[in-house]
Amino acid sequence: MYVVIVANAPSLQLDPYRTMITGADVVIAADGGANALAEAGLRPSLVIGDLDSLSAARLASLAAEGVELRRFPREKDETDLELALLHAVSAGATRIDILGALGGRWDHTFANVAMLAMPELQGRQVRLVDERQRLFLVRDQATLEGERGDTLSLLPLTPAVRGITTRGLYYALEDATLYFERARGVSNILIDPPGFVSLREGLLLVVQHDDRGEFQFHATGRSA
Repeated sequence: MYVVIVANAPSLQLDPYRTMITGADVVIAADGGANALAEAGLRPSLVIGDLDSLSAARLASLAAEGVELRRFPREKDETDLELALLHAVSAGATRIDILGALGGRWDHTFANVAMLAMPELQGRQVRLVDERQRLFLVRDQATLEGERGDTLSLLPLTPAVRGITTRGLYYALEDATLYFERARGVSNILIDPPGFVSLREGLLLVVQHDDRGEFQFHATGRSA
């Protein structure tokens, strides 16, 4: 099951993601994400959270359209996005794309990235998607889709990630270790797509920019 979650990001424009949203089996709005969907003429299957970012008129309109509204107390342990993720898992999602989780308040962004490590998400394909970048977690191995020249960073979310081996990247790693407090994995380049990364221990965040080399020099000729 493919689920798209729309988070409550400031000034989120959903036109670039229209095909993604309309192709989902389930669309979940995390509280104010329902505003961005309504402004784009799109309807969620479910709105979940404390719903404090939605006006009474918006809530009434959603209810009239048959959208399920699941309200939680404002004084709660989970963020609205976390509630949306847990609901997607309980509904049987195998792939989850999250829109509107990057930018805005830095503390929210950091927490949204960290939530990729939730044990409930293990075995599921989960991505934070922006217009020109996507973030996802690697627990064992992953294929790296994209275009030649795309910038790609490998960032540890644990103190150390060991046994990292890559294929198709300009800066090749072979049974390497990356450390959380070091920036060695930043700004690699996809030169032979699809690339590949595997690891033996730890949690590795992949940040992939669909820039085709715009952020750095264009790699030529070399295959990793």
